[in-house]
Amino acid sequence: MSMDDAQRIGLSDEFTRLASADNFRDVAGDGYPTDEGARLRTGVFFRSNELQLSDEDGAALQRLGITHIYDLRDDYEVEAHPDIVVPGTTWKHVEVKGLPHGAGAELPDADATRATMIEIYRGFVTDAAARASFGTLLADLAASTTPQLFHCTAGKDRTGWTAALVLHVCGVDADTIDADYLLTNERNADVRTKYLGLVAEHLGEDRVAVFEPMMIADLAYLKAAISQAGTTYGGLDGYLREGLGLSEAQLAALRDRLTA
Repeated sequence: MSMDDAQRIGLSDEFTRLASADNFRDVAGDGYPTDEGARLRTGVFFRSNELQLSDEDGAALQRLGITHIYDLRDDYEVEAHPDIVVPGTTWKHVEVKGLPHGAGAELPDADATRATMIEIYRGFVTDAAARASFGTLLADLAASTTPQLFHCTAGKDRTGWTAALVLHVCGVDADTIDADYLLTNERNADVRTKYLGLVAEHLGEDRVAVFEPMMIADLAYLKAAISQAGTTYGGLDGYLREGLGLSEAQLAALRDRLTA
């Protein structure tokens, strides 16, 4: 479904912002420009935080024509907050380890939190299981013919990395990719404020600074993964081909899904 189609049935970007999933959005943005002077097609791939959706928002996913939902969360995250069942969709678990359960209470200070987040992002490149899951997800997206959705818990780290890879494959420039990654901080601002308020209330004001770095999209995290891809595979293209095992045909198909 293109954005023109979405608008005809009352599903413009403003309407597809889900009340019960604040970081749900189109991977293509408003039709990001590519290095070949084209604009990405909207309505093809969507990204989100966890799908604890209202009935109304679940119906909105149906109307978008989404047929597959890819869940990047860890087992314990899925068990704690299972996605709602969206009729007409197939749910697939492509687990990537995120922040360890309970880590926020154990980290001593903000610097330790940031260091932990950077290591998680580096693990997107160095960890074989993470590479297998990202490779499976991107291969499935490349082979798809209908709208698809992928998500994690907050929709910023594992989801943000996946979206950045898709945009890179499609020839979107680095500044636009960075801006898209950082958009999470606008989308989840209210939830972040509420959660940090609970941290202050129950754990003390001094713990807010420790928790905040794990709740934001920080370019230092994204750049750490990109840098690791450069160190290990010579760059993102090498990571996609060697690290994730994607063929030239699959990368071309992924690009065609958003640019054809």
